[in-house]
Amino acid sequence: MGILEKMRLDGKKTFITGGARGIGKSIAYALAEAGADIAIVDVDVNESRKTCEEIMKINNNKMIAIKTDITSPEQVNGMIDAVLKEFGKIDAAFCNAGITNEAAVEDDLYEDWKKIIDVNLNGTFLTAQAAGRVMLKQGGGSIICTASMSAHIVNIPQREASYAASKAGVIQMAKAMAIEWATRNVRVNTISPGYMATEMTLNTPALAPLIDQWEALSPLRRIGKPEELQSIAVYLAGDTSSFTTGADFIIDGAYTCF
Repeated sequence: MGILEKMRLDGKKTFITGGARGIGKSIAYALAEAGADIAIVDVDVNESRKTCEEIMKINNNKMIAIKTDITSPEQVNGMIDAVLKEFGKIDAAFCNAGITNEAAVEDDLYEDWKKIIDVNLNGTFLTAQAAGRVMLKQGGGSIICTASMSAHIVNIPQREASYAASKAGVIQMAKAMAIEWATRNVRVNTISPGYMATEMTLNTPALAPLIDQWEALSPLRRIGKPEELQSIAVYLAGDTSSFTTGADFIIDGAYTCF
């Protein structure tokens, strides 16, 4: 069997949080093309259904949309139950949902700080933990969490202490999970994107005007495209990455090299 055949995800069952748009949607397209059946998990279930319909027009995969607030343990457990009812197992989980906020540290309101931590770190923990419990029982699986290059550097000129802290926490949490579950065939890795041309980036009023500055600072003189994360996600979701766990993949156009 050649490497392209080995990279196929036929028969794999997955879920993607924050899968209705942005990075999650792009990853959904890639995993579906590789053969996986996918649950699109998002607070915006209408947009999730649209994403499912778009993907099913070009692939024969099974797609379902599940409305979930990932900061709620009850809703996360309900989502897992729905995925298992539909698919019977979970081979890969892409814990991707996240939000951002631009605020000077001295002006950052606690409720805004807490919301970022709740979604980006606590929500990622809840969904990864729930997926891990299933995978431990079934004998294995792969969990991929979206971190950020902001876990490795302090971004400028925007001020995002809460976002950076949440994403740094995701990396260390994933590494701890990877160590604890290594001998039980459950792998946990993170992807740390650089600046990406997603809806969140382009449509957040405080961030959109900064794109020219980011591009000027980037060695490649541009920001990334969500589809440039697809291949690493397909790799991590499948069996060819069986020796890869506890790793963080920085996909940032060399931004963090200096």
